[in-house]
Amino acid sequence: MTDGPLTGVRVLDLSTILAGPLAASLLAEFGAEVIKIEQPGTGDPARSYPPLDDSGTSAGWRLLGRNRSSVTIDLHHPRGAELVGRLAATADVVVTNFRPATLRRFRIDFDDLRAHRPDLVMVHVSAYGRTGPYADRPGFARVAEAFAGLTHRTGDPDGPPVFAGYPVADGVTGIYAAFATLLALRQRDRTGAAQLADIGLYEPLLRMMEDFIVDFGSTGHSRGRVGNRNPHISPNNLYRTRDGRWLALPASTQQMWNRLLGVLGAPDLAVHESMTARLEHREEIEARVAEFVAGRDLEPLMAELVAAGIAAGPVNSAADICADPHVRARGSLIEDGAGPPVQAPAGRFSGFAGTVRTPAPELGEHTGPVLRGLGLDDAEIDALRRDGAV
Repeated sequence: MTDGPLTGVRVLDLSTILAGPLAASLLAEFGAEVIKIEQPGTGDPARSYPPLDDSGTSAGWRLLGRNRSSVTIDLHHPRGAELVGRLAATADVVVTNFRPATLRRFRIDFDDLRAHRPDLVMVHVSAYGRTGPYADRPGFARVAEAFAGLTHRTGDPDGPPVFAGYPVADGVTGIYAAFATLLALRQRDRTGAAQLADIGLYEPLLRMMEDFIVDFGSTGHSRGRVGNRNPHISPNNLYRTRDGRWLALPASTQQMWNRLLGVLGAPDLAVHESMTARLEHREEIEARVAEFVAGRDLEPLMAELVAAGIAAGPVNSAADICADPHVRARGSLIEDGAGPPVQAPAGRFSGFAGTVRTPAPELGEHTGPVLRGLGLDDAEIDALRRDGAV
């Protein structure tokens, strides 16, 4: 394999938990050099999230911090903006998730930093984006999920709204921010002009839910909670097997429905020829599927469904995933020598590969070498340390 496609791109990561760092991590996995700026003494708050390892560092930091250098700079210090500016002069991309007013206060906003590099790309993730009446409101993933409507439609119909099992907004927006970085780099390379990508944490979620606003515009009703059902597809649910496992079984196409009818041995249900008809008779159909699944153990049932060409799969725990032969064969988890398996870079490519080149750094581990790369000598760096700037 050749070097990753982002080899030679330098990213200055001025973000903390979790969407911004995820974006930087994804770029790093495909070759970008990432320098993470952290607060002296504490670092990214994600370093302290339980469970902690023997050194007192979050076990998750192995995944969140890999493939980057750690440089400590106190942005509150009078010299903080100067040091960040000097680093920005050497960078292609700055990723940040401070509130707009905070960037202005620290003097590290887009206009401040592109004065150091006229063709700089800045990817700014914030709760509500840089414009609009909510621009300077604080917010985290769960706030964004609620604001975008995802929480409104998650849960059982007769119950309260619930959060997803993972802060989805951080994950979706982190991936979208990495995508936005590539768009901005492409535009910068086409035009030579600096680029600002302004992403509200809620916006990728809102874009992802393609039916939400369209359905409202067509019907005048906001899509509510439907539990594990799908508002557009039936059968589509989680079904419990005889041995107490759970099976995801979505008959999303006519072909899948026809194949499922054969496995169910239920020719009488074939009268529901259209998806509209199947939604109208959802209770009957899903009850029949649930009864069928409940009479079988998961593994032989999966074999039967796979043989029939039906898309279905188990609801896996972390233990199930770590033991799964497909996950292991594909290399979806990797051993990094620092502990149990962790997630590998996603996807397989013909001409390059995602890589884990370096482990998660200690706080400030690379401050000296990186600052020396800016032309500072050891005496100057020692003086900055004594002064609390780094």
